[in-house]
Amino acid sequence: MRILIAHNAYQHHGGEDGVVAAEIALLKNADHKVIEYFRHNDEIKSMGNLQLVQDALWSRQTTQDFSALIAKHQPDVIHAHNTFPLISPSAYWAAKRAGVPIVQTLHNFRFLCPQAMFLREGSVCEDCLGKTPWRGVVHRCYRDSFAHSAVLTTQITLHQKLGTYCNKVTRYIALNEFCRNKFIDGGLPADKIMVKPNFIDCPEKPDWQSRHGGLFVGRLSKEKGLDVLAGAIKTLPSSPVKVIGGGELDAFASDAFGANYLGFQPLGSILMAMRHAAYLVIPSIWYENFPRTIVEAFSCGLPVIASRIGALADIVNDGVTGLLFDVGDSEDLAKKIAWAEAHPVEMITMGKNARAEYEAKYTPVANYATLMAIYEQAMSDNAVE
Repeated sequence: MRILIAHNAYQHHGGEDGVVAAEIALLKNADHKVIEYFRHNDEIKSMGNLQLVQDALWSRQTTQDFSALIAKHQPDVIHAHNTFPLISPSAYWAAKRAGVPIVQTLHNFRFLCPQAMFLREGSVCEDCLGKTPWRGVVHRCYRDSFAHSAVLTTQITLHQKLGTYCNKVTRYIALNEFCRNKFIDGGLPADKIMVKPNFIDCPEKPDWQSRHGGLFVGRLSKEKGLDVLAGAIKTLPSSPVKVIGGGELDAFASDAFGANYLGFQPLGSILMAMRHAAYLVIPSIWYENFPRTIVEAFSCGLPVIASRIGALADIVNDGVTGLLFDVGDSEDLAKKIAWAEAHPVEMITMGKNARAEYEAKYTPVANYATLMAIYEQAMSDNAVE
């Protein structure tokens, strides 16, 4: 099969970029021909504001590039990941005109919410769900900027009215049922949205000996609930949680966690830390789509202590593969961390359950089968149209 992968990479490498790289490797290992079309947000530095706005709404470069790549390589399917801002929805129109089915992975809620996370002032906000997202402009939801929010709102509204999202995309991939239902509530066609979680290749069997302490791994930003974790740690007699990551809250993390703040680490070091920790903490305050860190943790036999919000409450089985606490509640999180520290045998049992969950759902073999089924369905749908 010939697959054209399209992705607008972020300035700071994140979970989506990792997922894209993993899926490309998965496809290449199965001897498929992969054609890559990447744009990078570093390009923005050399662009004028008017050009950036135009590209976000409709990129002529993407249209030209896609047409040339399709003519040259004749892909069987196009798989898009992030298209904002440089690739733009013009990619869907170029694919449709060429008669090539296009699959779009929904890594966040950008199609429905200018801020992409249904989060405003530290709380879940669904004011724009299923509606024209003008409220995102009023509240300056994207980067606290009226202008930036207006551009995103215009893009969403324009392509809603043009029918781009409903008519030009052949199949969507949601990362779990919770997110699938949100996209349906937002107006995407239910029959086009399939579910495929993230995955990781980790054949090494975990060792549950010599495990101690907790771990936070992720982008250091407000929606990740780092302040919730810091508040919980303050009430504990010791600081059992190490923090790995980088981002806008570097200084805060350094001050709040001291020597336990380890900064940004490569994946190999993260997995090593996960194999020696007793639990992973995910204190997010937004609707996480599917943190890859959960899959990484489960593969390492590491149970997860997570916020009881959105998909997290479905992915982490309370008392089986981890523990849940009330979202944003530092006191409740502190209680769960204290319980985990006091019950190492029970946490090992949960870790073994987590590894079993990984082997059943989140391996490359399982993910490849699901991805191929989605591609086949997209090609079949496209042949009927």
